[in-house]
Amino acid sequence: MSEQKIQKTGTTTLGLVCKDGIVLAADKKVTLGGMLVSNKKFDKVLILNEDLAITIAGSVSDIQLIVKLIRAQIKIDELRRGKKIKVKEAANLLANLVYNNSRKFSAIPGVTGFLLGGRDEEGVYLYELGMDGSLMKSEDYTCDGSGMMYAIGVLEANYQEKMSIEEGIKVAVKAISASTQRDTASGCGVDVVTITKDGTKKVLTKLIDTKLTI
Repeated sequence: MSEQKIQKTGTTTLGLVCKDGIVLAADKKVTLGGMLVSNKKFDKVLILNEDLAITIAGSVSDIQLIVKLIRAQIKIDELRRGKKIKVKEAANLLANLVYNNSRKFSAIPGVTGFLLGGRDEEGVYLYELGMDGSLMKSEDYTCDGSGMMYAIGVLEANYQEKMSIEEGIKVAVKAISASTQRDTASGCGVDVVTITKDGTKKVLTKLIDTKLTI
């Protein structure tokens, strides 16, 4: 399979830190080589367990493999310890997987981007993982993907420190909407997942109907 035929999410993903939890959101479009829309209902916000969730961007095959590995590694670590893993530890595990994936020998580059949100006994946290395995903690909000330049302006203008989850959801949807208006690789809808004291929960899935009728 040539590189031009690789499925890529293109995408806009984002995360917000709210006073009572984390909001993660993303669009739903997948493109084939950046030229053809191959999927309009792809879920780019994935719940790992009751404490952790991630957004995904990049090459779909690499993403799917890494997600399988991180889910398995978290379960193994928690079984060995007999207690839940901390968010920072999960972020470091994921960063190591991304680092190794980006440096493997392959004719097809392993390009991935993740945002990880989670909760533990110490609080709620949001991390950004670069395609090179870099790891950065976010204190307010962060974006990733081809549409981030459009979404980040909305977040910059509308984000407020200690905003509620409900307010964060509205801002997140507004930011995703902005990116789908201008970024050709983002679109088709939005998914929103929240992480609060009650756990991880998908709170919104909305598809955009672009069909024309007369």
